[in-house]
Amino acid sequence: MKKMEQLYEGKAKKVFATDDPDLCIVDYKDDATAFNGQKKGTIVGKGVVNNKMSNYLFQKLEKEGISTHFVKELSDRETLVKKVQIVPLEVIVRNKAAGSLAKRLGMEEGTVMKSPVLEFCYKCDALDDPMVNEYHILAAGFATKEEIDEISKMALKINQLLCKFFLSVNIELIDFKIEFGRYHGKILLADEISPDTCRLWDVHTHEKLDKDRFRRDMGGVEEAYQEVMKRIGL
Repeated sequence: MKKMEQLYEGKAKKVFATDDPDLCIVDYKDDATAFNGQKKGTIVGKGVVNNKMSNYLFQKLEKEGISTHFVKELSDRETLVKKVQIVPLEVIVRNKAAGSLAKRLGMEEGTVMKSPVLEFCYKCDALDDPMVNEYHILAAGFATKEEIDEISKMALKINQLLCKFFLSVNIELIDFKIEFGRYHGKILLADEISPDTCRLWDVHTHEKLDKDRFRRDMGGVEEAYQEVMKRIGL
């Protein structure tokens, strides 16, 4: 598989074309950002953790019937994926109140939600990724009703599967952000699942093992990412 021109560079990844128009290569960076790019830094080894962890979890989800863009891990930082057209929505699933939800609803961080909360945000850095509902999504043409239903169903199933898996390694999945893409008319899970995109707490101590350590200047960021890798067995 030949790596060709760079198609895109985001906050955490670069995407390259290949000699197959249906496939591209994702290259994970160590760059870290928070608050929609207002805070910037580096988390040493983050790209390796996010690449390997995402690939491992995507393969686990595939076995449970979740279609993903994963094709093959090429190296510690590079993965071959299906070239999808990203649906311009961040899909967030929340099991406990934390971050913006805790502030928005005036809840103490760590409050258990009576049922998982599903949120959509419009992917647009210039607008700070505003929250949208199904009416906005349909009116703006971001996705069809069928796509919204499929994405919602997949997101809630992914939540069930990931909660069970993380609990098996003494980690609580507080919330997470995922993205989906269109591939030959089918909706696939895309982007990544990592300590960058999930809130992960130790079951017993509630120690944060995710990007909140970077956002909140808590220190021990690299160690937290490595701890998650170790528990998963990678």
